[in-house]
Parts: sequence; C-alpha cells; structure tokens
Amino acid sequence: MGVLDGIRVLDFGRYIAGPYCGALLGDLGADVVRVERVDGGEDRWVAPVTDDGIGAMFLQVNRNKRCLTLNPVKAEGRAVARKLIESADVVIANLPPETLVTMGLDYETLRAVKADIILTTVNAWSSGGEWSHKVGFDGLAQAASGNLYMSGPEGHPTRAAAPYVDFSTATLAALSTLTAILHRNQTGEGQFIEAALLRTALTWNSPTIIEQALLGIDRVSTHNRGQTGGPADVHRTRDGWVMCLVIGAYQFQRWAEMVGRPELVNDDRFKDDLARGDNGDALSAYMGAWCADRTNAECLEEMERHKVPGGPVLSPQQALDLPHIQQIGVYEDVEYPTAGKPVPLARFPTVMSGSPGVIRRRAPLLGEHTEEVLAELGYGPEEIAALRAARIV
Repeated sequence: MGVLDGIRVLDFGRYIAGPYCGALLGDLGADVVRVERVDGGEDRWVAPVTDDGIGAMFLQVNRNKRCLTLNPVKAEGRAVARKLIESADVVIANLPPETLVTMGLDYETLRAVKADIILTTVNAWSSGGEWSHKVGFDGLAQAASGNLYMSGPEGHPTRAAAPYVDFSTATLAALSTLTAILHRNQTGEGQFIEAALLRTALTWNSPTIIEQALLGIDRVSTHNRGQTGGPADVHRTRDGWVMCLVIGAYQFQRWAEMVGRPELVNDDRFKDDLARGDNGDALSAYMGAWCADRTNAECLEEMERHKVPGGPVLSPQQALDLPHIQQIGVYEDVEYPTAGKPVPLARFPTVMSGSPGVIRRRAPLLGEHTEEVLAELGYGPEEIAALRAARIV
C-alpha cells in the first residue's frame, strides 16, 4: 500500500520526461497504465539490452506500470479512451499540443469527460513563446539554457552524457502532480500542469544566469575546473582519475598542507573562494603535479586524512561494483522475461521511513495488460476480441 493507492494514472508519455513522472507516481502506489500504440512505441528500443531488443531506458522508466495498447484516433479507440479517462485521476502526456487535440487529450476535452481530471504535460520549450512549436529533447534544452556552453573545454560546448534535464523535469512534473492531487482533495478541482525541459535547464543554471544579468561577467567554460572556488578539478593519477573540490578557507588550508605548499594560504591570488576560482588554473597545476606521482588509492587516502573533499572518477562498471553503492541500496535487481540476468533498476531516489517508494512490478510487455484493463472498464471477451481484430487495441 502506497500513499497514492487508489489513484489511477494514464501514461501517454514517451521516452523519459513523461514516463519517469509516471514511474515515480507508480513507486508511490498509483495504478499507472501505460497507453501505447498497437505496434509499440519507439521508446521501447532505446539502448537495447534484452534478447528482443527492449531498451535499458524503457526498463528503468516504465517499472510499476501496466500496459494497454490503443489507437485513440479511431472512433472505437476514442470510446475506449473516454472510458479510461472516466476511470482516471491523472493523465500524463509529453506530446505536442496539436497531437493532444487530435487524440482528444487536451485539457478542455478531458475536463468535459471528467471535471476534476489532472492533466500533466511535458514539452521541450514551454508554451507562449516563438519556440513553443519546435520539437526538442534534453540535449537541446541543455544547449539553449547556457549549460552546454559552460561545459567542456573552452570553445567546445559539451553535452552532459546523462539526460539530467529529462529526469529532473519528470521529477518536477511528479511533484506538481502530487501538489495537484492535494489541491483536488481540498477543493474538488482538477488542473492543467505544464513542465518544460527549458524551464528546468534554466532553473538549474540560474546562479550563472543571475550573475550574468547583474554583472555581465561573460564567463566561458573552464572544462572540469570550478570557477567560484578551488582547487576544483579532475586530475590524472598513476592509475586513474580523481576529483578534488575545495570550498572555503579551512578546506583550502588543509589542502595546502596536504600538497606541501602551506605558503599558498597567504598568497593574495588565493585569498578567498572567488580569487581561488579566478586563479584556479594555478591551483590545478599544483594539484595535478601532486596527483601525477600517486595512485588513485594513495591520493584518496591522503585527501581523507587531511579532510580534503575528493573522490574517484568511476566508469559505469566501477560504479556498479563500488561497495558503498551496493551498501546503500540504490539498485534493485528485477527480473524481466527476455533479459539474460536481473536488471538493476534504480529505486525511488529518496529514502522515506514511513511512505517509501517501492518497485512492485517490472516494466510491462507490449499490451501485456490490455485484456485486464479493458475488463475493468466493463468490456467482455467478445468485445475485446473485436477491438483486437480491428487493431483498435
């Protein structure tokens, strides 16, 4: 039993930002039904990892869902969709506005079917602007927000490998949906929610945006080196890479002692965090030389002994193998029919003592629960067979 037990969510989302919102709600106990086109959505196959080509991303963001296949554009499909909506509390869709209208999933149409429905939408650029009609993805939001410009070597804007804008937007959409459910409990009113990749990316970059607006400082990327403190950089060791991230006078003093340069504490170039950021290339040179003669283990042992913040740069396999990550239980091994071994799914990302998120079921096979969901809506076996024959489901 989760806090959202009894809440039904229809998930028309695709790829990450919509589906992960639904997965989080499912973790909290909602009955989430993924509504998918009859031949399957393209997002099933991104980064294939199973014998039949199901993707890693799909497995992660579609746990705790049932799957119903449906063509909601045909008249018979619209009738099924109407019954689904009548049974639902929340609809999730990260589809273009015109597609929502075509499918009958725009807010006005949904309200006419169920007055207190909550529609949670996710798009790339947000509504009301000249880019609103454009197609967009995570990397494009990184690019338009200034984040990509400020990443990578100077003159080579670099996209983050992890789609953090997608996952963050999905999380904010889930937070907004929970708020809307509380609001409905208090007022009886549903509402329309819009989350957008660009809004999320700009929010995450807001300190840099504020600094630019007020000071016109025109920062450029310094690769891995921090700009508002130091030393803050990634360094090569004899057998790998480590990151050192020093903030504040006390940490800087301990770092200077560690690298055998205590006189740097009295060097005006490094008098405070801002100065250390401005002169970070010099600090990176000191730290780089210190790391070059040591192994990862030796560097990390010394940083730990001097209470200097630092850590290893790990590959994905090294992260999987790290005892600490195993000990804190980030991943749960979940069986999937066509996977050769258990799939390590990241659990609900926060730990709650009283109402934890729980993975109760794996990602669904295509149409795995079509008959089950239709039966709940009152369709009999012959009606379901007719819908299948007509490729409505």
